[in-house]
Amino acid sequence: MIGVFDSGFGGLTILRDLRKALPQYDYLYLGDNARAPYGSRSFETIYRYTLQAVRELFARGCPLVILACNTASAKALRSIQQQVLPVEFPDRRVLGIVRPTAEEIGKFSKTGHIGIFGTSGTVSSGSYLLEIEHFYPELKVTQHACPMWVPLVEYGERGTEGAKFFVKKDVDALLAADPDIDTVLLACTHYPLLKDEILAALPPHVRLVFQGDIVAGKTVDYLERHPEMEVRLSKNGKCSFLTTDTAKFFEKGAFLFGMSDISAESLTF
Repeated sequence: MIGVFDSGFGGLTILRDLRKALPQYDYLYLGDNARAPYGSRSFETIYRYTLQAVRELFARGCPLVILACNTASAKALRSIQQQVLPVEFPDRRVLGIVRPTAEEIGKFSKTGHIGIFGTSGTVSSGSYLLEIEHFYPELKVTQHACPMWVPLVEYGERGTEGAKFFVKKDVDALLAADPDIDTVLLACTHYPLLKDEILAALPPHVRLVFQGDIVAGKTVDYLERHPEMEVRLSKNGKCSFLTTDTAKFFEKGAFLFGMSDISAESLTF
């Protein structure tokens, strides 16, 4: 199976696009809902939690794991890739979503000015600034943390006046910081569910970029370039779900992300 990990529900948006692009593969999704959100946690805590999840997915038969969480990708991926995999799991791979997004984001902008919405953890990590600088040193990148957006999604507040207020406030703050921004990246997997509110607040000339499409395309490319991994993946078109909270809690929350009639398994680290 392809393992997909997120601190909570947000990674379901990445899973959706992966299954759309690669429907033949089997997937195992793990949401660390009992300990979400990760955004405000320390580097050490995020690394420990993420490594626990990766080990669990490996143990359940996933040779390839995708960290469908910007915070985990920003704060834990490199350490896992460099310190853990070569020693303990040389035949397994863990991929993130920050670098693949950074590789593509510069292609969308005409002005060379990019805006990024993310959690406090992702923004403070500076990971997007570093990765985008590597691929597009000429770009001017402005980040803005949106701590209210995840709660708005998870508490079912989409479409409300409150959601519109907070989204517009953050959009206005980002564009005030750099009026020349013509491309905005949603660097949190929850944020696509606020698409309508964000588009309503953005000027028509500003393009909104979603990670799911980019990550799915990059995964297709990765498997084409690594046939030794591709042949190890089962292809029954199935998807299973794990959560560190109760199964009922996960199934109810997943419904908000467009996942209905699913059955989850609860686990404890």
